[in-house]
Amino acid sequence: MLLTPIEIKIAIFIALDSLRVSKFRSALTILGVMIGVSSVIGLASVINGLDGAFNQEIDSQGSNSIMITKLPFDFDRDKMTEEERNRPGITVGEALAIRDNCPHVDGISPQNYYFKPGGNQVKYKNRKGNNPRVLGVWSDYLKVTNSSIGQGRFINDMDEQFRAMVCVIGNTVADGIFENENPIGKEIRVNGQKFLVVGVLENKESNFDDGARNNNNVIMPLSTFEKIHPWEEELFLIAQADTYENIDIAKDEITSALRKFRKVPFDKANNFALSTQDNLKEMVSDITNYIYLAMMTITSVGLMVGGIGVMNVMLVSVTERTREIGVRKALGAKRSNIILQFLTEALTLSGIGGIVGIIFGVIFGSVINFLLGFPPGISVFWIVVGFTVSVTVGLISGIYPAYKASRLDPIDALRYE
Repeated sequence: MLLTPIEIKIAIFIALDSLRVSKFRSALTILGVMIGVSSVIGLASVINGLDGAFNQEIDSQGSNSIMITKLPFDFDRDKMTEEERNRPGITVGEALAIRDNCPHVDGISPQNYYFKPGGNQVKYKNRKGNNPRVLGVWSDYLKVTNSSIGQGRFINDMDEQFRAMVCVIGNTVADGIFENENPIGKEIRVNGQKFLVVGVLENKESNFDDGARNNNNVIMPLSTFEKIHPWEEELFLIAQADTYENIDIAKDEITSALRKFRKVPFDKANNFALSTQDNLKEMVSDITNYIYLAMMTITSVGLMVGGIGVMNVMLVSVTERTREIGVRKALGAKRSNIILQFLTEALTLSGIGGIVGIIFGVIFGSVINFLLGFPPGISVFWIVVGFTVSVTVGLISGIYPAYKASRLDPIDALRYE
């Protein structure tokens, strides 16, 4: 038999009155649910912020970029095949093959990095930089990495041809060793080698470590880099398609050019890897999905504890109000009325806990994202999930106490002391 609106209204008033009478016990129960829900909302917000920060970082490199590497970024070192272990590295030859045979490639720059044991050193007079990243590139580097010059000029083809001892430094390097001086035309030492500073890169904002991008770089012509570090042979290539719409065409052209240059038999798979911004975003998405799974596992423990708390409170409430239940039954209350009364109390407890948990979770997530410099990550989906789970926990936790209360014999209940 369906309950009437007036019966539901009465049950709600009785439930609220019961919570008012047992304030401390109700507050502790609400706290348990609140912690579980706020953990879900807060952690989901931080993970969304992290995901957004990674995507912003990837987008900052330009949407048309194509990265060419010997192995894909997500390769598993423990599962490498013999062919993968023996693959030849990427060299300048591959870059030339792409430049000369791919009409939909608008720019390409090989990159090679030097990591000195103990950290790279850059000096001007008696001032030192903070372990900059030293790399050799072609003149298309600015184009393919979506970067720009703040002062002076960038490396040009003449520098590359004559292996000029010139360099372009990042904003962080310039601030660290030049202070208030103009860096252009000054001579610095990079790992003991003299270089003339011809340009300073424009400051590039990053959500992560400043050195991960242009700000803490010392960039020189690739030919100069190879002269100084002849043992550093393997390269990393970044190409840029002429438009985002032509990126698949550009990838096909690059694949064809590299298969021919690297002499890959027609019946063999590629012995190189191509990646785009979209591929990197998919990798980030896969990682955050695993984090979400771990988050749900952890926070489900908190919600389970909150549910146990709700059930315990309701069982105690049934025991304390046995005589009340007997009186109500003696006056004609149906089993459905008793069940509704206790389920309403359980839902009210968990619902309030869910609402408070959402508020705290949103505040927590927003503060953490702000402190870390991540974009806002508040998700309506996770707010709805958090509240739904809290109410569901209350409903499940309240079913047994409500059923137990409805099964009480009115005569035994009236005799209960």
